[in-house]
Amino acid sequence: MNTVDPHTLTGAYALGALPEHEAAQFARHLARCPACDLEVRELQETAARLALAVAEVPPAGLRVRVLAALPEVRQLPPVPHRATVVPLRPRARPRLPYLAAAACLAVAVAAGGLAVRAQREADQQRDRSTRAEQQSAALSALMAAPDATFHTTALKGGGSGTVVVSEQQGRTAFVYHGLPTLPEARVYQLWYSRAGGMVPAGLVEPGRAGGAMLLTGTPRGAVGVGVTAEPRGGSSRPTSPPLALVPV
Repeated sequence: MNTVDPHTLTGAYALGALPEHEAAQFARHLARCPACDLEVRELQETAARLALAVAEVPPAGLRVRVLAALPEVRQLPPVPHRATVVPLRPRARPRLPYLAAAACLAVAVAAGGLAVRAQREADQQRDRSTRAEQQSAALSALMAAPDATFHTTALKGGGSGTVVVSEQQGRTAFVYHGLPTLPEARVYQLWYSRAGGMVPAGLVEPGRAGGAMLLTGTPRGAVGVGVTAEPRGGSSRPTSPPLALVPV
Protein backbone atom coordinates (compact mmCIF):
# COMPACT_ATOMS: atom_id res chain seq x y z
CA MET A 1 0.00 0.00 0.00
CA ASN A 2 2.95 2.36 0.57
CA THR A 3 4.27 1.88 -2.97
CA VAL A 4 1.04 1.25 -4.90
CA ASP A 5 -1.52 3.83 -5.94
CA PRO A 6 -4.51 2.97 -3.67
CA HIS A 7 -6.95 4.00 -6.42
CA THR A 8 -5.90 0.87 -8.36
CA LEU A 9 -6.88 -1.53 -5.56
CA THR A 10 -10.65 -1.17 -5.70
CA GLY A 11 -11.13 -4.43 -7.61
CA ALA A 12 -8.89 -6.47 -5.30
CA TYR A 13 -10.63 -5.03 -2.23
CA ALA A 14 -14.12 -5.66 -3.62
CA LEU A 15 -13.25 -9.34 -4.15
CA GLY A 16 -11.58 -9.73 -0.74
CA ALA A 17 -8.19 -10.41 -2.35
CA LEU A 18 -6.13 -8.02 -0.22
CA PRO A 19 -4.21 -9.24 2.85
CA GLU A 20 -5.87 -8.29 6.11
CA HIS A 21 -3.48 -5.43 6.96
CA GLU A 22 -3.72 -3.95 3.44
CA ALA A 23 -7.52 -4.27 3.48
CA ALA A 24 -7.57 -2.30 6.75
CA GLN A 25 -5.40 0.44 5.20
CA PHE A 26 -7.59 0.58 2.09
CA ALA A 27 -10.74 0.81 4.25
CA ARG A 28 -9.28 3.94 5.81
CA HIS A 29 -8.58 5.26 2.31
CA LEU A 30 -12.24 4.66 1.35
CA ALA A 31 -13.38 6.87 4.22
CA ARG A 32 -11.76 9.87 2.54
CA CYS A 33 -12.14 8.94 -1.15
CA PRO A 34 -15.78 9.03 -2.38
CA ALA A 35 -14.77 7.94 -5.90
CA CYS A 36 -13.12 4.72 -4.71
CA ASP A 37 -15.97 4.08 -2.27
CA LEU A 38 -18.52 4.29 -5.10
CA GLU A 39 -16.42 2.07 -7.38
CA VAL A 40 -16.02 -0.59 -4.68
CA ARG A 41 -19.78 -0.67 -4.07
CA GLU A 42 -20.50 -1.08 -7.78
CA LEU A 43 -17.90 -3.85 -8.15
CA GLN A 44 -19.27 -5.72 -5.13
CA GLU A 45 -22.81 -5.55 -6.48
CA THR A 46 -21.62 -6.84 -9.85
CA ALA A 47 -19.66 -9.66 -8.20
CA ALA A 48 -22.72 -10.67 -6.20
CA ARG A 49 -24.88 -10.76 -9.33
CA LEU A 50 -22.30 -12.80 -11.28
CA ALA A 51 -21.81 -15.30 -8.45
CA LEU A 52 -25.51 -15.99 -8.07
CA ALA A 53 -26.07 -16.02 -11.83
CA VAL A 54 -23.83 -19.09 -12.21
CA ALA A 55 -25.07 -20.87 -9.08
CA GLU A 56 -26.53 -24.26 -9.92
CA VAL A 57 -29.30 -26.11 -8.12
CA PRO A 58 -28.55 -29.86 -7.73
CA PRO A 59 -30.60 -32.05 -10.10
CA ALA A 60 -33.98 -33.08 -8.72
CA GLY A 61 -33.10 -36.78 -9.08
CA LEU A 62 -29.82 -36.55 -7.17
CA ARG A 63 -31.36 -37.09 -3.76
CA VAL A 64 -33.38 -40.08 -4.98
CA ARG A 65 -30.25 -41.72 -6.44
CA VAL A 66 -28.24 -41.12 -3.25
CA LEU A 67 -30.94 -42.59 -1.02
CA ALA A 68 -31.38 -45.58 -3.34
CA ALA A 69 -27.64 -46.31 -3.18
CA LEU A 70 -27.39 -46.21 0.63
CA PRO A 71 -28.39 -49.88 1.21
CA GLU A 72 -25.54 -50.96 -1.09
CA VAL A 73 -22.86 -48.97 0.73
CA ARG A 74 -20.87 -51.22 3.04
CA GLN A 75 -20.03 -50.01 6.51
CA LEU A 76 -16.38 -49.75 7.48
CA PRO A 77 -15.22 -52.88 9.31
CA PRO A 78 -14.26 -52.51 12.97
CA VAL A 79 -10.59 -51.77 13.59
CA PRO A 80 -8.90 -55.04 14.61
CA HIS A 81 -7.18 -55.06 17.97
CA ARG A 82 -4.35 -57.37 18.89
CA ALA A 83 -5.64 -59.73 21.54
CA THR A 84 -3.59 -61.43 24.22
CA VAL A 85 -4.01 -65.20 24.12
CA VAL A 86 -4.48 -66.68 27.58
CA PRO A 87 -4.44 -70.51 27.88
CA LEU A 88 -7.68 -71.79 29.32
CA ARG A 89 -7.63 -74.09 32.25
CA PRO A 90 -9.57 -77.34 31.89
CA ARG A 91 -12.30 -76.13 34.21
CA ALA A 92 -12.92 -73.06 32.01
CA ARG A 93 -13.66 -75.06 28.86
CA PRO A 94 -17.38 -75.63 29.60
CA ARG A 95 -17.81 -71.82 29.52
CA LEU A 96 -16.72 -71.49 25.86
CA PRO A 97 -20.29 -71.60 24.45
CA TYR A 98 -21.28 -68.78 26.79
CA LEU A 99 -18.21 -66.73 25.83
CA ALA A 100 -18.99 -67.29 22.16
CA ALA A 101 -22.60 -66.22 22.68
CA ALA A 102 -21.47 -63.10 24.55
CA ALA A 103 -19.05 -62.24 21.74
CA CYS A 104 -21.77 -62.68 19.13
CA LEU A 105 -24.11 -60.48 21.16
CA ALA A 106 -21.46 -57.75 21.43
CA VAL A 107 -20.86 -57.87 17.68
CA ALA A 108 -24.61 -57.68 16.99
CA VAL A 109 -25.04 -54.70 19.31
CA ALA A 110 -22.09 -52.90 17.69
CA ALA A 111 -23.39 -53.61 14.19
CA GLY A 112 -26.85 -52.38 15.15
CA GLY A 113 -25.38 -49.19 16.58
CA LEU A 114 -23.44 -48.57 13.37
CA ALA A 115 -26.56 -49.08 11.29
CA VAL A 116 -28.61 -46.67 13.41
CA ARG A 117 -25.84 -44.08 13.29
CA ALA A 118 -25.49 -44.43 9.51
CA GLN A 119 -29.26 -43.99 9.05
CA ARG A 120 -29.29 -40.92 11.30
CA GLU A 121 -26.38 -39.36 9.40
CA ALA A 122 -28.10 -40.12 6.07
CA ASP A 123 -31.29 -38.43 7.30
CA GLN A 124 -29.34 -35.37 8.45
CA GLN A 125 -27.50 -35.15 5.13
CA ARG A 126 -30.78 -35.45 3.25
CA ASP A 127 -32.28 -32.62 5.30
CA ARG A 128 -29.22 -30.43 4.70
CA SER A 129 -29.35 -31.12 0.96
CA THR A 130 -33.06 -30.28 0.84
CA ARG A 131 -32.55 -26.99 2.68
CA ALA A 132 -29.60 -26.09 0.44
CA GLU A 133 -31.66 -26.77 -2.70
CA GLN A 134 -34.55 -24.67 -1.42
CA GLN A 135 -32.32 -21.75 -0.38
CA SER A 136 -30.39 -21.81 -3.67
CA ALA A 137 -33.63 -21.70 -5.67
CA ALA A 138 -35.01 -18.89 -3.48
CA LEU A 139 -31.81 -16.84 -3.82
CA SER A 140 -31.81 -17.21 -7.60
CA ALA A 141 -35.46 -16.12 -7.78
CA LEU A 142 -34.77 -13.14 -5.51
CA MET A 143 -31.82 -11.96 -7.62
CA ALA A 144 -33.94 -12.19 -10.77
CA ALA A 145 -36.93 -10.34 -9.26
CA PRO A 146 -37.80 -7.24 -11.35
CA ASP A 147 -37.97 -5.05 -8.24
CA ALA A 148 -34.78 -6.40 -6.59
CA THR A 149 -32.58 -3.65 -5.18
CA PHE A 150 -28.93 -4.01 -4.14
CA HIS A 151 -27.35 -2.11 -1.26
CA THR A 152 -23.63 -2.64 -0.53
CA THR A 153 -21.59 -1.48 2.44
CA ALA A 154 -18.27 -2.12 4.17
CA LEU A 155 -18.35 -3.57 7.69
CA LYS A 156 -16.38 -2.07 10.54
CA GLY A 157 -13.43 -4.32 11.19
CA GLY A 158 -13.28 -5.69 7.64
CA GLY A 159 -15.34 -7.39 4.97
CA SER A 160 -18.37 -6.18 3.10
CA GLY A 161 -21.97 -7.15 2.53
CA THR A 162 -24.68 -6.59 -0.05
CA VAL A 163 -28.33 -6.55 1.01
CA VAL A 164 -30.77 -7.61 -1.73
CA VAL A 165 -34.45 -6.75 -1.19
CA SER A 166 -37.59 -7.64 -3.14
CA GLU A 167 -40.85 -6.21 -1.84
CA GLN A 168 -42.83 -8.31 -4.35
CA GLN A 169 -41.36 -11.55 -3.01
CA GLY A 170 -41.22 -10.31 0.58
CA ARG A 171 -37.64 -11.58 0.89
CA THR A 172 -34.21 -10.22 1.75
CA ALA A 173 -30.77 -11.76 1.15
CA PHE A 174 -27.35 -10.97 2.58
CA VAL A 175 -24.37 -11.61 0.28
CA TYR A 176 -21.08 -11.25 2.14
CA HIS A 177 -17.36 -11.82 1.71
CA GLY A 178 -14.16 -11.09 3.58
CA LEU A 179 -15.78 -11.26 7.02
CA PRO A 180 -13.07 -11.53 9.70
CA THR A 181 -13.15 -14.68 11.81
CA LEU A 182 -14.83 -14.08 15.16
CA PRO A 183 -13.85 -15.78 18.43
CA GLU A 184 -15.49 -19.19 18.86
CA ALA A 185 -18.03 -17.80 21.30
CA ARG A 186 -19.26 -15.08 18.89
CA VAL A 187 -21.34 -15.07 15.71
CA TYR A 188 -22.51 -12.50 13.15
CA GLN A 189 -26.22 -11.71 13.50
CA LEU A 190 -28.51 -9.82 11.10
CA TRP A 191 -31.34 -7.49 12.10
CA TYR A 192 -34.21 -5.60 10.52
CA SER A 193 -34.35 -1.97 11.65
CA ARG A 194 -38.07 -1.42 12.01
CA ALA A 195 -40.20 1.06 13.97
CA GLY A 196 -37.22 2.34 15.93
CA GLY A 197 -36.17 -1.15 17.08
CA MET A 198 -34.04 -4.06 15.89
CA VAL A 199 -35.73 -7.36 14.97
CA PRO A 200 -33.61 -10.56 14.72
CA ALA A 201 -33.31 -11.74 11.10
CA GLY A 202 -30.87 -14.66 11.19
CA LEU A 203 -27.31 -15.79 11.95
CA VAL A 204 -24.39 -16.03 9.54
CA GLU A 205 -22.98 -19.56 9.48
CA PRO A 206 -19.93 -19.55 11.81
CA GLY A 207 -16.53 -19.91 10.18
CA ARG A 208 -17.61 -18.73 6.74
CA ALA A 209 -15.93 -15.59 5.40
CA GLY A 210 -18.14 -15.43 2.30
CA GLY A 211 -21.50 -16.67 1.11
CA ALA A 212 -25.16 -15.77 0.75
CA MET A 213 -28.17 -16.33 2.98
CA LEU A 214 -31.85 -15.45 3.18
CA LEU A 215 -33.00 -13.36 6.12
CA THR A 216 -35.86 -14.61 8.25
CA GLY A 217 -38.98 -12.48 8.20
CA THR A 218 -40.19 -9.96 5.67
CA PRO A 219 -38.57 -6.63 4.77
CA ARG A 220 -41.96 -4.92 4.84
CA GLY A 221 -41.73 -1.82 7.02
CA ALA A 222 -37.96 -2.12 7.51
CA VAL A 223 -35.80 0.95 6.92
CA GLY A 224 -32.49 -0.87 7.15
CA VAL A 225 -30.59 -4.11 7.80
CA GLY A 226 -28.00 -4.22 10.57
CA VAL A 227 -25.07 -6.55 11.30
CA THR A 228 -23.66 -7.11 14.78
CA ALA A 229 -21.37 -9.60 16.54
CA GLU A 230 -23.33 -11.50 19.19
CA PRO A 231 -22.81 -14.43 21.57
CA ARG A 232 -23.05 -17.78 19.77
CA GLY A 233 -26.69 -18.73 19.41
CA GLY A 234 -27.74 -15.14 18.82
CA SER A 235 -29.48 -12.51 20.93
CA SER A 236 -33.01 -11.18 21.17
CA ARG A 237 -31.64 -7.63 20.97
CA PRO A 238 -28.22 -6.25 19.94
CA THR A 239 -25.57 -6.41 22.67
CA SER A 240 -22.90 -4.47 20.76
CA PRO A 241 -22.73 -1.49 18.37
CA PRO A 242 -23.60 -2.39 14.76
CA LEU A 243 -20.77 -3.30 12.41
CA ALA A 244 -22.97 -2.03 9.59
CA LEU A 245 -26.45 -0.55 9.15
CA VAL A 246 -27.55 -0.66 5.52
CA PRO A 247 -30.50 1.59 4.55
CA VAL A 248 -33.02 -0.22 2.35
